[in-house]
Amino acid sequence: MIHGNLEGVRQSTLDELEKLYDAQFARDEYLPDRLLNALVRFTMQLNRELLVYLDRNGAVLEIAIGSIASISLPELHLRRNLDRLSGYRCIHTHPGGDARLSDVDLQALRLLRFDSMCSVGVAEERATGIMAAFLGEAEYDRLSIVTFGPVKPGRIPQSLWMREIEAAEERVKRAIERGGLTETAERAMLISTDSEDSLDELAALAETAGALVVSRVLQKRQRPDPGTFIGSGKAEELALNCQALEVDLAILDDELTGAQQRNLENALGVRVIDRTALILDIFAGRAQSAEGKLQVELAQMKYRLPRLVGLGQSLSRLGGGIGTRGPGETRLEVDRRRVRRRIDDLENQLADLKRQRDMRRARREKQDKTVVALVGYTNAGKSTLLNALSGADVLVEDKLFATLDPVMRMVALPENRECLLVDTVGFIRKLPHQLVEAFHSTLEEALCADLIVVVSDVSSPFYRQQRETVFSVLDQLGAGDRPVLEALNKADRAQIGGMIEPPGAVLISARTGEGLETLLAEISRRVAALRHPVELLVPYEKGAALSLIHDRGQVLSEEYEAGGTKVSCLLDPALERRVRKLLEK
Repeated sequence: MIHGNLEGVRQSTLDELEKLYDAQFARDEYLPDRLLNALVRFTMQLNRELLVYLDRNGAVLEIAIGSIASISLPELHLRRNLDRLSGYRCIHTHPGGDARLSDVDLQALRLLRFDSMCSVGVAEERATGIMAAFLGEAEYDRLSIVTFGPVKPGRIPQSLWMREIEAAEERVKRAIERGGLTETAERAMLISTDSEDSLDELAALAETAGALVVSRVLQKRQRPDPGTFIGSGKAEELALNCQALEVDLAILDDELTGAQQRNLENALGVRVIDRTALILDIFAGRAQSAEGKLQVELAQMKYRLPRLVGLGQSLSRLGGGIGTRGPGETRLEVDRRRVRRRIDDLENQLADLKRQRDMRRARREKQDKTVVALVGYTNAGKSTLLNALSGADVLVEDKLFATLDPVMRMVALPENRECLLVDTVGFIRKLPHQLVEAFHSTLEEALCADLIVVVSDVSSPFYRQQRETVFSVLDQLGAGDRPVLEALNKADRAQIGGMIEPPGAVLISARTGEGLETLLAEISRRVAALRHPVELLVPYEKGAALSLIHDRGQVLSEEYEAGGTKVSCLLDPALERRVRKLLEK
Protein backbone atom coordinates (compact mmCIF):
# COMPACT_ATOMS: atom_id res chain seq x y z
CA MET A 1 0.00 0.00 0.00
CA ILE A 2 1.27 3.47 -0.93
CA HIS A 3 0.64 6.16 1.73
CA GLY A 4 0.37 9.92 1.56
CA ASN A 5 -0.76 12.30 -1.16
CA LEU A 6 -2.03 10.11 -4.01
CA GLU A 7 -4.14 12.77 -5.68
CA GLY A 8 -3.47 12.91 -9.43
CA VAL A 9 -1.08 9.94 -9.39
CA ARG A 10 -1.78 7.40 -12.14
CA GLN A 11 -2.64 3.89 -11.10
CA SER A 12 0.13 2.56 -13.33
CA THR A 13 2.67 4.64 -11.36
CA LEU A 14 1.28 3.35 -8.06
CA ASP A 15 1.53 -0.21 -9.38
CA GLU A 16 5.18 0.36 -10.26
CA LEU A 17 5.90 1.78 -6.82
CA GLU A 18 4.17 -1.22 -5.22
CA LYS A 19 6.79 -3.48 -6.85
CA LEU A 20 9.44 -1.96 -4.56
CA TYR A 21 7.83 -3.88 -1.70
CA ASP A 22 8.84 -7.11 -3.43
CA ALA A 23 12.41 -5.96 -4.14
CA GLN A 24 15.27 -7.26 -1.99
CA PHE A 25 18.32 -5.07 -1.50
CA ALA A 26 21.74 -5.92 -0.10
CA ARG A 27 21.94 -6.00 3.70
CA ASP A 28 25.41 -4.42 3.79
CA GLU A 29 24.54 -1.37 1.68
CA TYR A 30 23.10 1.76 3.31
CA LEU A 31 21.45 3.07 0.12
CA PRO A 32 21.70 0.62 -2.80
CA ASP A 33 22.13 2.15 -6.26
CA ARG A 34 19.04 0.37 -7.58
CA LEU A 35 16.84 1.92 -4.85
CA LEU A 36 18.46 5.34 -5.28
CA ASN A 37 17.79 5.29 -9.02
CA ALA A 38 14.14 4.33 -8.46
CA LEU A 39 13.63 7.14 -5.94
CA VAL A 40 15.15 9.69 -8.31
CA ARG A 41 13.05 8.50 -11.26
CA PHE A 42 9.72 8.57 -9.40
CA THR A 43 10.53 11.90 -7.74
CA MET A 44 11.15 13.53 -11.11
CA GLN A 45 8.07 11.87 -12.61
CA LEU A 46 5.75 13.04 -9.79
CA ASN A 47 7.60 16.23 -8.81
CA ARG A 48 6.87 15.31 -5.20
CA GLU A 49 8.83 14.08 -2.22
CA LEU A 50 9.09 10.32 -1.95
CA LEU A 51 9.83 8.30 1.21
CA VAL A 52 10.70 4.70 1.98
CA TYR A 53 11.37 2.82 5.23
CA LEU A 54 14.18 0.28 4.70
CA ASP A 55 14.86 -2.35 7.39
CA ARG A 56 18.19 -3.97 8.26
CA ASN A 57 17.49 -6.96 6.03
CA GLY A 58 17.20 -4.73 2.96
CA ALA A 59 13.38 -4.93 2.71
CA VAL A 60 11.11 -1.96 1.99
CA LEU A 61 8.51 -1.64 4.76
CA GLU A 62 6.59 1.49 3.77
CA ILE A 63 6.37 3.88 0.82
CA ALA A 64 4.81 7.34 0.95
CA ILE A 65 4.27 10.23 -1.47
CA GLY A 66 4.24 13.85 -0.26
CA SER A 67 4.04 17.29 -1.83
CA ILE A 68 6.84 19.18 -3.57
CA ALA A 69 7.92 20.65 -0.21
CA SER A 70 7.03 18.17 2.50
CA ILE A 71 5.95 14.67 3.41
CA SER A 72 4.33 13.18 6.51
CA LEU A 73 5.67 9.97 8.00
CA PRO A 74 3.16 7.12 7.60
CA GLU A 75 1.77 5.51 10.75
CA LEU A 76 3.90 7.68 12.99
CA HIS A 77 1.95 6.74 16.13
CA LEU A 78 2.84 3.07 15.62
CA ARG A 79 6.55 3.65 15.04
CA ARG A 80 7.86 5.14 18.23
CA ASN A 81 10.25 3.05 20.33
CA LEU A 82 11.71 4.55 23.49
CA ASP A 83 13.90 1.58 24.48
CA ARG A 84 16.08 1.08 21.37
CA LEU A 85 16.45 2.01 17.73
CA SER A 86 13.47 1.30 15.51
CA GLY A 87 15.31 -1.17 13.23
CA TYR A 88 14.83 0.73 9.97
CA ARG A 89 16.10 3.85 8.26
CA CYS A 90 14.00 6.58 6.70
CA ILE A 91 15.16 7.60 3.21
CA HIS A 92 13.37 10.44 1.43
CA THR A 93 13.89 12.79 -1.50
CA HIS A 94 13.97 16.60 -1.79
CA PRO A 95 12.76 17.86 -5.20
CA GLY A 96 14.64 21.02 -6.09
CA GLY A 97 18.08 19.60 -5.43
CA ASP A 98 18.71 20.59 -1.77
CA ALA A 99 20.13 17.47 -0.16
CA ARG A 100 20.44 18.94 3.35
CA LEU A 101 18.36 17.48 6.18
CA SER A 102 15.80 19.88 7.67
CA ASP A 103 15.09 20.52 11.36
CA VAL A 104 11.87 18.51 10.92
CA ASP A 105 13.94 15.58 9.61
CA LEU A 106 16.29 15.69 12.61
CA GLN A 107 13.46 15.98 15.12
CA ALA A 108 11.75 12.98 13.52
CA LEU A 109 15.01 11.04 13.89
CA ARG A 110 15.02 11.75 17.65
CA LEU A 111 11.31 11.18 18.05
CA LEU A 112 11.10 7.82 16.28
CA ARG A 113 14.60 6.54 17.08
CA PHE A 114 15.21 5.70 13.42
CA ASP A 115 18.37 3.75 12.61
CA SER A 116 19.15 6.74 10.41
CA MET A 117 17.53 9.64 8.56
CA CYS A 118 18.63 10.14 4.96
CA SER A 119 17.75 12.84 2.42
CA VAL A 120 18.40 12.78 -1.33
CA GLY A 121 18.45 15.99 -3.33
CA VAL A 122 16.87 15.51 -6.78
CA ALA A 123 17.09 17.91 -9.74
CA GLU A 124 17.60 17.67 -13.50
CA GLU A 125 16.90 13.94 -13.65
CA ARG A 126 19.67 13.07 -11.16
CA ALA A 127 20.59 12.95 -7.49
CA THR A 128 22.47 16.11 -6.50
CA GLY A 129 23.65 14.79 -3.14
CA ILE A 130 22.90 12.46 -0.23
CA MET A 131 23.01 13.35 3.50
CA ALA A 132 22.64 10.96 6.44
CA ALA A 133 22.08 11.54 10.17
CA PHE A 134 22.39 9.18 13.16
CA LEU A 135 21.65 9.45 16.87
CA GLY A 136 24.70 10.45 18.90
CA GLU A 137 25.68 10.58 22.56
CA ALA A 138 23.26 11.93 25.19
CA GLU A 139 23.85 15.59 25.99
CA TYR A 140 21.78 17.30 28.71
CA ASP A 141 19.30 14.40 28.76
CA ARG A 142 18.83 14.63 24.99
CA LEU A 143 20.36 12.58 22.22
CA SER A 144 22.67 14.56 19.96
CA ILE A 145 22.77 14.16 16.17
CA VAL A 146 25.72 12.93 14.08
CA THR A 147 25.55 13.97 10.40
CA PHE A 148 27.49 12.98 7.26
CA GLY A 149 27.45 14.69 3.89
CA PRO A 150 26.01 15.75 1.60
CA VAL A 151 28.06 13.40 -0.59
CA LYS A 152 27.90 12.70 -4.32
CA PRO A 153 25.79 9.71 -5.45
CA GLY A 154 28.73 7.56 -6.40
CA ARG A 155 30.60 8.25 -3.17
CA ILE A 156 28.21 7.01 -0.50
CA PRO A 157 30.34 5.34 2.25
CA GLN A 158 28.03 2.31 2.41
CA SER A 159 30.01 0.28 4.97
CA LEU A 160 30.83 3.29 7.17
CA TRP A 161 27.19 4.38 7.41
CA MET A 162 26.05 0.81 8.18
CA ARG A 163 28.64 0.65 10.99
CA GLU A 164 27.36 4.02 12.22
CA ILE A 165 23.91 2.43 12.74
CA GLU A 166 25.54 -0.13 15.06
CA ALA A 167 27.37 2.67 16.89
CA ALA A 168 24.12 4.61 17.28
CA GLU A 169 22.48 1.50 18.75
CA GLU A 170 25.22 1.31 21.39
CA ARG A 171 24.98 5.03 22.17
CA VAL A 172 21.21 4.85 22.69
CA LYS A 173 21.58 1.74 24.86
CA ARG A 174 24.16 3.48 27.09
CA ALA A 175 22.01 6.59 27.38
CA ILE A 176 18.97 4.58 28.45
CA GLU A 177 20.99 2.60 31.01
CA ARG A 178 22.14 5.89 32.56
CA GLY A 179 18.52 7.00 32.71
CA GLY A 180 16.82 10.27 31.85
CA LEU A 181 15.73 9.51 28.29
CA THR A 182 12.52 7.55 28.77
CA GLU A 183 9.69 10.07 28.78
CA THR A 184 6.90 9.78 31.33
CA ALA A 185 4.62 12.56 30.07
CA GLU A 186 3.05 12.50 26.64
CA ARG A 187 3.85 15.61 24.60
CA ALA A 188 0.53 17.08 23.50
CA MET A 189 -0.59 19.47 20.79
CA LEU A 190 -3.88 21.22 21.58
CA ILE A 191 -6.17 22.19 18.67
CA SER A 192 -9.28 24.37 19.01
CA THR A 193 -11.68 26.13 16.70
CA ASP A 194 -13.34 27.91 19.64
CA SER A 195 -11.30 30.55 21.52
CA GLU A 196 -8.16 31.16 23.56
CA ASP A 197 -10.25 30.78 26.73
CA SER A 198 -11.34 27.33 25.63
CA LEU A 199 -7.72 26.46 24.80
CA ASP A 200 -6.67 27.55 28.30
CA GLU A 201 -9.22 25.20 29.82
CA LEU A 202 -8.19 22.38 27.48
CA ALA A 203 -4.58 22.92 28.58
CA ALA A 204 -5.63 22.62 32.24
CA LEU A 205 -7.46 19.39 31.43
CA ALA A 206 -4.43 18.00 29.57
CA GLU A 207 -2.10 18.85 32.46
CA THR A 208 -4.54 17.25 34.91
CA ALA A 209 -4.37 14.08 32.80
CA GLY A 210 -0.55 14.17 33.00
CA ALA A 211 0.28 15.49 29.51
CA LEU A 212 2.98 18.02 28.68
CA VAL A 213 1.51 20.71 26.42
CA VAL A 214 4.11 21.68 23.79
CA SER A 215 1.89 23.38 21.20
CA ARG A 216 -1.42 25.25 21.06
CA VAL A 217 -3.26 25.83 17.79
CA LEU A 218 -6.32 28.05 17.38
CA GLN A 219 -8.05 27.88 14.00
CA LYS A 220 -11.11 29.99 13.35
CA ARG A 221 -13.66 28.14 11.20
CA GLN A 222 -17.31 28.81 10.53
CA ARG A 223 -18.06 25.10 10.67
CA PRO A 224 -16.00 21.93 11.23
CA ASP A 225 -14.66 20.07 8.21
CA PRO A 226 -16.66 16.81 7.93
CA GLY A 227 -13.55 14.81 7.08
CA THR A 228 -10.83 16.03 9.41
CA PHE A 229 -12.59 18.72 11.53
CA ILE A 230 -9.75 21.21 10.83
CA GLY A 231 -9.44 20.74 7.06
CA SER A 232 -6.90 18.75 5.07
CA GLY A 233 -4.61 21.73 4.42
CA LYS A 234 -4.35 22.60 8.11
CA ALA A 235 -3.85 18.93 8.98
CA GLU A 236 -0.95 18.71 6.51
CA GLU A 237 0.64 21.81 8.06
CA LEU A 238 0.25 20.48 11.61
CA ALA A 239 1.69 17.08 10.65
CA LEU A 240 5.08 18.74 10.13
CA ASN A 241 4.74 20.62 13.42
CA CYS A 242 4.00 17.33 15.17
CA GLN A 243 7.27 15.90 13.86
CA ALA A 244 9.32 19.01 14.64
CA LEU A 245 7.98 19.29 18.22
CA GLU A 246 8.12 15.55 18.92
CA VAL A 247 4.37 15.48 19.59
CA ASP A 248 2.90 12.19 20.87
CA LEU A 249 -0.75 13.18 21.11
CA ALA A 250 -3.12 15.68 19.47
CA ILE A 251 -6.11 16.77 21.56
CA LEU A 252 -9.10 18.38 19.84
CA ASP A 253 -11.26 20.81 21.81
CA ASP A 254 -14.56 19.39 20.52
CA GLU A 255 -16.05 15.94 20.16
CA LEU A 256 -14.97 14.15 16.97
CA THR A 257 -16.76 11.52 14.97
CA GLY A 258 -15.01 8.19 14.55
CA ALA A 259 -14.22 9.01 10.90
CA GLN A 260 -12.77 12.42 11.78
CA GLN A 261 -10.56 10.86 14.44
CA ARG A 262 -9.22 8.19 12.06
CA ASN A 263 -8.64 10.71 9.26
CA LEU A 264 -6.79 13.07 11.58
CA GLU A 265 -4.58 10.27 12.93
CA ASN A 266 -3.65 9.33 9.37
CA ALA A 267 -2.96 12.96 8.46
CA LEU A 268 -1.07 14.05 11.60
CA GLY A 269 0.74 10.77 12.20
CA VAL A 270 0.08 10.87 15.95
CA ARG A 271 -2.60 9.54 18.25
CA VAL A 272 -5.69 11.80 18.31
CA ILE A 273 -8.30 12.15 21.05
CA ASP A 274 -11.04 14.70 21.61
CA ARG A 275 -12.12 16.70 24.65
CA THR A 276 -14.68 14.08 25.66
CA ALA A 277 -12.12 11.26 25.67
CA LEU A 278 -9.75 13.46 27.69
CA ILE A 279 -12.36 14.17 30.37
CA LEU A 280 -13.33 10.48 30.48
CA ASP A 281 -9.66 9.61 30.98
CA ILE A 282 -9.41 12.04 33.91
CA PHE A 283 -12.57 10.60 35.45
CA ALA A 284 -11.25 7.05 35.02
CA GLY A 285 -8.06 7.96 36.88
CA ARG A 286 -9.85 9.73 39.73
CA ALA A 287 -12.86 7.50 40.45
CA GLN A 288 -12.40 5.90 43.88
CA SER A 289 -15.71 4.31 44.88
CA ALA A 290 -17.15 1.22 43.23
CA GLU A 291 -20.08 3.27 41.97
CA GLY A 292 -17.82 5.98 40.58
CA LYS A 293 -15.81 3.40 38.64
CA LEU A 294 -18.98 1.85 37.26
CA GLN A 295 -20.27 5.26 36.17
CA VAL A 296 -17.03 6.11 34.40
CA GLU A 297 -16.90 2.76 32.62
CA LEU A 298 -20.51 3.20 31.50
CA ALA A 299 -19.68 6.63 30.07
CA GLN A 300 -16.64 5.22 28.29
CA MET A 301 -18.63 2.35 26.78
CA LYS A 302 -21.33 4.70 25.50
CA TYR A 303 -18.64 6.92 24.01
CA ARG A 304 -16.87 4.00 22.29
CA LEU A 305 -19.92 2.19 20.92
CA PRO A 306 -20.57 4.47 17.89
CA ARG A 307 -16.80 4.62 17.25
CA LEU A 308 -16.24 0.90 16.81
CA VAL A 309 -14.84 0.19 13.38
CA GLY A 310 -13.64 -2.94 11.66
CA LEU A 311 -9.99 -3.18 10.66
CA GLY A 312 -9.13 -5.02 7.45
CA GLN A 313 -9.30 -8.77 7.83
CA SER A 314 -10.94 -8.51 11.25
CA LEU A 315 -14.20 -7.87 9.39
CA SER A 316 -14.13 -11.27 7.73
CA ARG A 317 -16.81 -13.77 8.67
CA LEU A 318 -16.28 -15.78 11.82
CA GLY A 319 -16.62 -19.50 12.15
CA GLY A 320 -16.05 -22.42 9.85
CA GLY A 321 -16.77 -26.14 9.72
CA ILE A 322 -19.82 -28.17 10.70
CA GLY A 323 -22.26 -26.31 12.89
CA THR A 324 -20.79 -22.87 12.20
CA ARG A 325 -21.65 -22.29 8.56
CA GLY A 326 -24.00 -19.60 7.40
CA PRO A 327 -23.89 -15.84 7.39
CA GLY A 328 -22.42 -15.68 10.90
CA GLU A 329 -21.42 -12.34 12.44
CA THR A 330 -18.72 -9.89 11.54
CA ARG A 331 -16.09 -9.02 14.12
CA LEU A 332 -17.55 -5.54 14.25
CA GLU A 333 -20.98 -6.95 15.11
CA VAL A 334 -19.46 -9.13 17.82
CA ASP A 335 -17.62 -6.16 19.32
CA ARG A 336 -20.78 -4.08 19.31
CA ARG A 337 -22.79 -6.88 20.90
CA ARG A 338 -20.20 -7.26 23.67
CA VAL A 339 -20.15 -3.52 24.36
CA ARG A 340 -23.97 -3.37 24.45
CA ARG A 341 -24.03 -6.35 26.82
CA ARG A 342 -21.52 -4.61 29.10
CA ILE A 343 -23.58 -1.40 28.99
CA ASP A 344 -26.69 -3.32 30.04
CA ASP A 345 -24.74 -4.98 32.87
CA LEU A 346 -23.37 -1.64 34.11
CA GLU A 347 -26.79 0.01 33.96
CA ASN A 348 -28.28 -2.84 36.00
CA GLN A 349 -25.56 -2.54 38.65
CA LEU A 350 -26.02 1.22 38.83
CA ALA A 351 -29.79 0.80 39.06
CA ASP A 352 -29.27 -1.42 42.14
CA LEU A 353 -27.01 1.20 43.69
CA LYS A 354 -29.57 3.90 42.88
CA ARG A 355 -32.25 1.95 44.73
CA GLN A 356 -29.96 1.74 47.75
CA ARG A 357 -29.32 5.49 47.58
CA ASP A 358 -33.05 6.19 47.26
CA MET A 359 -33.66 4.16 50.42
CA ARG A 360 -30.98 6.11 52.29
CA ARG A 361 -32.46 9.36 51.02
CA ALA A 362 -35.92 8.29 52.15
CA ARG A 363 -34.55 7.53 55.64
CA ARG A 364 -32.97 10.97 55.78
CA GLU A 365 -36.27 12.58 54.80
CA LYS A 366 -38.11 10.63 57.49
CA GLN A 367 -35.55 11.86 59.98
CA ASP A 368 -36.19 15.40 58.71
CA LYS A 369 -32.59 15.86 57.54
CA THR A 370 -32.03 19.06 55.59
CA VAL A 371 -29.71 18.50 52.63
CA VAL A 372 -27.58 21.30 51.18
CA ALA A 373 -25.61 20.51 48.01
CA LEU A 374 -22.42 22.25 46.91
CA VAL A 375 -22.28 22.53 43.13
CA GLY A 376 -20.09 24.57 40.86
CA TYR A 377 -17.47 24.66 38.17
CA THR A 378 -14.61 22.21 38.51
CA ASN A 379 -11.78 23.51 40.72
CA ALA A 380 -14.00 26.29 42.17
CA GLY A 381 -13.11 25.18 45.73
CA LYS A 382 -16.13 23.09 46.74
CA SER A 383 -14.10 20.43 48.59
CA THR A 384 -12.06 23.09 50.39
CA LEU A 385 -15.32 24.74 51.46
CA LEU A 386 -16.75 21.42 52.69
CA ASN A 387 -13.60 20.81 54.74
CA ALA A 388 -13.71 24.33 56.18
CA LEU A 389 -17.38 24.12 57.19
CA SER A 390 -17.42 20.53 58.49
CA GLY A 391 -13.86 19.81 59.57
CA ALA A 392 -13.75 16.94 57.06
CA ASP A 393 -10.62 15.75 55.29
CA VAL A 394 -11.87 15.47 51.71
CA LEU A 395 -9.08 15.36 49.10
CA VAL A 396 -8.24 18.87 47.93
CA GLU A 397 -6.07 19.42 44.84
CA ASP A 398 -5.52 22.36 42.53
CA LYS A 399 -6.62 20.19 39.63
CA LEU A 400 -9.78 19.73 37.62
CA PHE A 401 -12.21 17.05 38.83
CA ALA A 402 -10.40 16.33 42.12
CA THR A 403 -13.76 15.10 43.49
CA LEU A 404 -15.92 12.59 41.61
CA ASP A 405 -17.82 10.73 44.32
CA PRO A 406 -20.40 12.62 46.41
CA VAL A 407 -19.20 13.28 49.96
CA MET A 408 -21.65 14.03 52.78
CA ARG A 409 -20.84 15.68 56.10
CA MET A 410 -23.07 16.99 58.89
CA VAL A 411 -22.61 20.73 59.49
CA ALA A 412 -23.84 22.75 62.48
CA LEU A 413 -25.78 25.90 61.60
CA PRO A 414 -26.64 28.94 63.76
CA GLU A 415 -29.82 28.87 65.92
CA ASN A 416 -29.36 25.17 66.80
CA ARG A 417 -29.96 23.98 63.27
CA GLU A 418 -27.91 21.53 61.25
CA CYS A 419 -27.76 20.29 57.68
CA LEU A 420 -26.21 17.52 55.65
CA LEU A 421 -23.68 19.14 53.30
CA VAL A 422 -23.00 17.29 50.02
CA ASP A 423 -19.95 17.84 47.81
CA THR A 424 -20.63 16.91 44.16
CA VAL A 425 -18.64 16.48 40.95
CA GLY A 426 -17.67 19.74 39.27
CA PHE A 427 -19.19 20.97 36.03
CA ILE A 428 -17.31 22.16 32.93
CA ARG A 429 -18.02 23.67 29.53
CA LYS A 430 -18.92 21.09 26.89
CA LEU A 431 -19.56 18.51 29.62
CA PRO A 432 -19.83 15.19 27.73
CA HIS A 433 -23.43 14.02 27.62
CA GLN A 434 -22.23 10.48 28.32
CA LEU A 435 -20.97 11.68 31.70
CA VAL A 436 -24.17 13.55 32.47
CA GLU A 437 -26.13 10.36 31.78
CA ALA A 438 -23.75 8.06 33.68
CA PHE A 439 -23.45 10.36 36.71
CA HIS A 440 -27.13 11.25 36.79
CA SER A 441 -27.77 9.09 39.87
CA THR A 442 -24.89 10.76 41.72
CA LEU A 443 -26.02 14.22 40.65
CA GLU A 444 -29.46 13.42 42.03
CA GLU A 445 -27.99 14.38 45.39
CA ALA A 446 -28.04 17.91 44.02
CA LEU A 447 -31.44 17.46 42.37
CA CYS A 448 -33.03 16.33 45.63
CA ALA A 449 -31.25 18.81 47.89
CA ASP A 450 -33.35 21.30 49.86
CA LEU A 451 -30.90 24.06 49.00
CA ILE A 452 -28.20 24.32 46.33
CA VAL A 453 -25.11 26.40 47.11
CA VAL A 454 -23.48 27.38 43.81
CA VAL A 455 -19.76 27.89 44.47
CA SER A 456 -17.93 30.08 41.94
CA ASP A 457 -14.27 31.06 41.64
CA VAL A 458 -14.62 34.85 41.66
CA SER A 459 -10.87 35.24 41.06
CA SER A 460 -11.08 33.49 37.69
CA PRO A 461 -11.06 35.76 34.62
CA PHE A 462 -13.73 33.42 33.23
CA TYR A 463 -15.99 33.69 36.30
CA ARG A 464 -19.10 34.79 34.38
CA GLN A 465 -18.77 32.11 31.69
CA GLN A 466 -18.22 29.42 34.33
CA ARG A 467 -21.23 30.60 36.34
CA GLU A 468 -23.41 30.48 33.21
CA THR A 469 -22.19 26.94 32.52
CA VAL A 470 -23.15 25.78 36.03
CA PHE A 471 -26.70 27.12 35.76
CA SER A 472 -27.02 25.68 32.25
CA VAL A 473 -26.04 22.20 33.49
CA LEU A 474 -28.44 22.50 36.45
CA ASP A 475 -31.23 23.26 33.98
CA GLN A 476 -30.23 20.20 31.91
CA LEU A 477 -30.44 18.05 35.03
CA GLY A 478 -33.88 19.39 35.92
CA ALA A 479 -32.70 21.26 39.01
CA GLY A 480 -33.30 24.74 37.67
CA ASP A 481 -36.21 25.35 40.04
CA ARG A 482 -34.36 24.42 43.23
CA PRO A 483 -33.63 27.17 45.81
CA VAL A 484 -30.12 28.54 45.17
CA LEU A 485 -27.61 30.45 47.28
CA GLU A 486 -24.46 31.69 45.54
CA ALA A 487 -21.05 31.70 47.24
CA LEU A 488 -18.23 33.60 45.52
CA ASN A 489 -15.08 31.76 46.61
CA LYS A 490 -11.37 32.72 46.49
CA ALA A 491 -12.14 36.33 47.43
CA ASP A 492 -8.63 36.57 48.91
CA ARG A 493 -7.21 36.30 45.36
CA ALA A 494 -9.74 38.55 43.60
CA GLN A 495 -9.79 42.27 42.95
CA ILE A 496 -13.37 43.20 43.85
CA GLY A 497 -14.68 46.73 43.67
CA GLY A 498 -18.18 48.14 43.86
CA MET A 499 -21.27 45.95 43.98
CA ILE A 500 -21.03 42.18 44.27
CA GLU A 501 -22.51 40.39 41.28
CA PRO A 502 -25.01 38.82 41.73
CA PRO A 503 -26.21 41.08 44.57
CA GLY A 504 -27.47 38.27 46.84
CA ALA A 505 -24.22 36.28 46.74
CA VAL A 506 -21.95 35.76 49.75
CA LEU A 507 -18.28 36.64 49.33
CA ILE A 508 -16.03 34.00 50.92
CA SER A 509 -12.58 32.46 51.00
CA ALA A 510 -12.68 28.80 51.96
CA ARG A 511 -8.89 28.84 52.33
CA THR A 512 -8.64 31.75 54.79
CA GLY A 513 -12.09 31.44 56.40
CA GLU A 514 -13.23 34.88 55.25
CA GLY A 515 -17.03 35.14 55.06
CA LEU A 516 -17.76 31.58 56.25
CA GLU A 517 -19.80 32.70 59.28
CA THR A 518 -21.91 34.89 57.01
CA LEU A 519 -22.40 31.95 54.64
CA LEU A 520 -23.52 29.62 57.47
CA ALA A 521 -25.94 32.24 58.76
CA GLU A 522 -27.42 32.68 55.28
CA ILE A 523 -27.73 28.91 54.79
CA SER A 524 -29.50 28.70 58.17
CA ARG A 525 -31.89 31.49 57.21
CA ARG A 526 -32.64 29.92 53.85
CA VAL A 527 -33.17 26.47 55.38
CA ALA A 528 -35.59 27.88 57.95
CA ALA A 529 -37.62 29.54 55.22
CA LEU A 530 -37.66 26.53 52.90
CA ARG A 531 -40.44 24.35 54.29
CA HIS A 532 -43.61 25.45 55.93
CA PRO A 533 -46.79 23.58 56.91
CA VAL A 534 -49.35 23.19 54.13
CA GLU A 535 -52.74 21.44 54.15
CA LEU A 536 -54.21 20.37 50.83
CA LEU A 537 -57.15 18.36 49.55
CA VAL A 538 -55.89 16.40 46.56
CA PRO A 539 -58.65 14.97 44.31
CA TYR A 540 -58.19 11.29 43.54
CA GLU A 541 -57.81 12.05 39.83
CA LYS A 542 -54.85 14.35 40.64
CA GLY A 543 -52.53 11.51 41.58
CA ALA A 544 -49.50 13.29 40.02
CA ALA A 545 -49.76 16.10 42.60
CA LEU A 546 -49.91 13.64 45.50
CA SER A 547 -46.95 11.71 44.08
CA LEU A 548 -44.93 14.94 43.82
CA ILE A 549 -45.70 15.79 47.45
CA HIS A 550 -44.46 12.35 48.53
CA ASP A 551 -41.33 12.56 46.34
CA ARG A 552 -40.20 16.12 47.06
CA GLY A 553 -41.98 17.19 50.23
CA GLN A 554 -42.46 15.77 53.72
CA VAL A 555 -45.87 14.20 54.45
CA LEU A 556 -47.00 14.59 58.06
CA SER A 557 -50.42 12.92 57.77
CA GLU A 558 -52.98 11.69 55.22
CA GLU A 559 -56.77 11.25 55.50
CA TYR A 560 -58.95 9.76 52.78
CA GLU A 561 -62.21 11.69 52.28
CA ALA A 562 -64.98 11.59 49.73
CA GLY A 563 -63.51 14.42 47.62
CA GLY A 564 -59.92 13.21 47.73
CA THR A 565 -56.90 12.82 49.99
CA LYS A 566 -56.43 15.42 52.73
CA VAL A 567 -52.68 15.91 53.15
CA SER A 568 -50.81 17.72 55.90
CA CYS A 569 -47.24 18.30 54.74
CA LEU A 570 -44.15 20.50 54.75
CA LEU A 571 -43.34 22.12 51.40
CA ASP A 572 -40.86 24.73 50.26
CA PRO A 573 -42.29 27.65 48.23
CA ALA A 574 -41.14 26.39 44.83
CA LEU A 575 -42.57 22.92 45.42
CA GLU A 576 -45.84 24.36 46.73
CA ARG A 577 -46.22 26.39 43.52
CA ARG A 578 -45.66 23.27 41.39
CA VAL A 579 -48.20 21.27 43.39
CA ARG A 580 -50.84 23.99 43.20
CA LYS A 581 -50.33 24.27 39.41
CA LEU A 582 -51.00 20.55 39.09
CA LEU A 583 -54.14 20.89 41.19
CA GLU A 584 -55.42 23.77 39.03
CA LYS A 585 -55.17 21.79 35.79
